[in-house]
This record gives sequence, C-alpha cells and structure tokens, in this order.
Amino acid sequence: MAATDGPPILKLGADDAIAGLVLSVEAHWNQTEEDWRIFLHDGVVFGIRDGMRLVATAALLPYSGNNAWISMVLVTATHRRRGLATRLVDACLETARKNGLTSWLDATPDGAAVYGPLGFTPTLQLRRLKLAKPARAEAPRSSSATIEALRARDRRATGFDRSALLSAFAQRSGSRIVSANGAIALVRDGRTARHIGPLFANDAVEALALVGAIARSETAPLLIDAVASHGAFLEGLTASGWTVERPFQRMRFGPATATSEEIPFAVAGPEFG
Repeated sequence: MAATDGPPILKLGADDAIAGLVLSVEAHWNQTEEDWRIFLHDGVVFGIRDGMRLVATAALLPYSGNNAWISMVLVTATHRRRGLATRLVDACLETARKNGLTSWLDATPDGAAVYGPLGFTPTLQLRRLKLAKPARAEAPRSSSATIEALRARDRRATGFDRSALLSAFAQRSGSRIVSANGAIALVRDGRTARHIGPLFANDAVEALALVGAIARSETAPLLIDAVASHGAFLEGLTASGWTVERPFQRMRFGPATATSEEIPFAVAGPEFG
C-alpha cells in the first residue's frame, strides 16, 4: 500500500475546493468548483502539498451497496513521475478496503496500463465525444422530467443508489432533466462545456433523438461520455458532427456487488461513473 517516504498524504477539506480546481484547469478537465465540493463533502479527498501549494490529489466517493468511485487523480506538471499518483490511489484503495468497499474508476489508456497490474478488472469502455458548435438554438422539443424518473433509471443501470449525486446535479443553476420517447438525460454545466449524462434509452434511435433535441436547444459546446458497446449510437453521434476526444476504460477493484438491468447510453462522467 502507500509508501511512507516522500511528502505526507493529507485529507483535504472544504477550503481546498479552489486549489483542486486549479489542478483540473491545468489538466484541461471539465470539472467545476461545485464538482469538487461534492467530493470534499460526500467523499474523502487525499492530497499532497509542496509547501502551501496543493500539487496532487485523488478522491474516493462512496455509493450505496459497498461501492465507491476513485477519481480526481491529478498531479501538477512539475511534480509528475515521482510516484505521487500511485501513493494517493493506494490511500484510496486502503480506505476502501478498511470500509469493505469495491472500488471503481474510469481510466485513460495510460491509466489502465497502470491499474491493471494493481488488480483492477476491466468492465465497459467509454468514448468521450464533443460537439464544439451546436446548431442554432431553438425551442426545446423534449419535455422536462422528474428527478425521481432519472434516479430510478440510474439505479437500474448502475445497481447503485446515487440519489444524492443526481439531486446535487439537478439543483444546480443551468441544469435540466429532459426526456422524449422513452429516453431521459441530465444536462449540466461544466467548466468548458455543457455535459450530457447520464443518458438512458431503450434503443439507439431514442438516444440519438434525445441528444439531437438537446443539441438543437443549446448554444455552448457539449460533451458526452458514451458507452462504446452502443455502436449504432456512437456512429450516429459522429455522423451528426460529434468528434471522439478520448477513450476511457471502466475498471473494478474487488468483487462485483451490483447487478445492472440495462446499459446506459452515456454516463455521468469518468469522475462520477
């Protein structure tokens, strides 16, 4: 587990949200200050400082059913290749172990090569896509939906109860839950782009129709983290002007503790699952 040499690992508090956001900005990630406050309030965030400056982080966000998400693994450029990220992930895993939690994460290809030898098992694959210039905004053709409907669909897809997370998203200024023809999705602000997800639908046609309706009613750039196994959905997105930015590999450390009844078409984000 965590090494004892090097600068100490600290547990961060609410006052560290802005310092964490600085690391996200440097990495060109889409998190907002509100996102950081979710991790700091509902989870545990480990950090390493160089003097007063926060230089590395990793977070563990618990969900129901003895599951937790590891994310926000960030190291500033001047402190990389010193093993800081490994030490922080080890701290997350040790905390999860002590609390009997199965850990999940969404890794970049480089990250997956590191996490695999640690004992993480690959599950589904994701593709992050971006729509840089949505069509000229028009009146929404989708209808608003309730947080209860979104929670129920999310529980079916993940096997987790993420009511607190989804409610926090939905209550933010600019957020909306939209539905049409059996599909439902949450749209929220990010630092650099609006984010669509999670998104649930009965088939790719429904999912694409809802994404299209959302895009036609938005003016800011859009991001979506699509599940790669939905090939027709991905093909439809790219045919509509979306471009693939990067892949992610979802991985699990520990026994499977949840059963999903459906596969989402898009997830809440690699930092949240």
